[in-house]
Amino acid sequence: MIEITNLVKTFGQIKAVDNISFQVKQGEVLGFLGPNGAGKTTTMKMITGFYEPTDGQITVGGLDVVKNSLATRRQIGYLPETVPLYDDMKVYEYLKFVAEIRDLPQDKFLPRLREVVEKCGLQKVVGKNIDELSKGYRQRVGLAQAIMHDPEILILDEPTTGLDPNQIIEIRELIKQIGKEKTVLFSTHILAEAQATCDRIIIINKGEIVGEGKPAELMSQFGGPAEFYLKIKAPESQALAYFKTLPGIDAAKQQDKESDDIVGYSLLSAEPEAREKIALAMLKQGWPILEFRQAQASLEEVFRELTK
Repeated sequence: MIEITNLVKTFGQIKAVDNISFQVKQGEVLGFLGPNGAGKTTTMKMITGFYEPTDGQITVGGLDVVKNSLATRRQIGYLPETVPLYDDMKVYEYLKFVAEIRDLPQDKFLPRLREVVEKCGLQKVVGKNIDELSKGYRQRVGLAQAIMHDPEILILDEPTTGLDPNQIIEIRELIKQIGKEKTVLFSTHILAEAQATCDRIIIINKGEIVGEGKPAELMSQFGGPAEFYLKIKAPESQALAYFKTLPGIDAAKQQDKESDDIVGYSLLSAEPEAREKIALAMLKQGWPILEFRQAQASLEEVFRELTK
């Protein structure tokens, strides 16, 4: 749906985006991560037609964004970091205004309004003035305006900025729901949000792409060996000796102890299928697994490593 090729944007002597290329596939939720000033917003503004690239090409739905600006904008719903709301309007008045400037046929407005209000959870506030709304509801209205014309692509710039933890979860779930039907590109600096929401992640730093892949792939690639916590019911001396001979286990040590035969261990492995192999080995030994979880390098560690 979106294809970026050798994209460059300069402001005077400053190169905000430095020769980046990537794709966003149809039906994909792509997270665009990076520290402040990395080039995320600049890239999004070029995709949406607010900035013209200094060099390179952007196509949306097969159309060049520069040569077919209006046609590509019709395919996109855009939520900028600062939500474009008119505080003196009621929610439904604002969405009607958005529908009109997006050329939504008048006879389709009410059915679409009902659909968008339900999808964005605005039933309780649709008749209220926008200046009466909480930050969370204002973000919901911003998302509603972005999808009002039923675009195929959503571009969301920091959609959870300034929200409390409960509001972040609400907006995250809403993005996941919308992502089942639309192609979504959204930027964030909340890494847990990206990990929970995205099919794929791109990390950008100083205008360049420094990491790309599924969250698990990035953590595996840049986070070193995976760490597992395993609590089993087995003789302590036998278990620790067995772990040290198990293929794929790089290190094993006792973590905690409930009794002589109920002990927690920390296991390190760089093998992709280590989790399954450990579980099968415990089954083969006849040792009941009481607790088993992976404590792999976090996305925050990967982010710090790639952007330091």
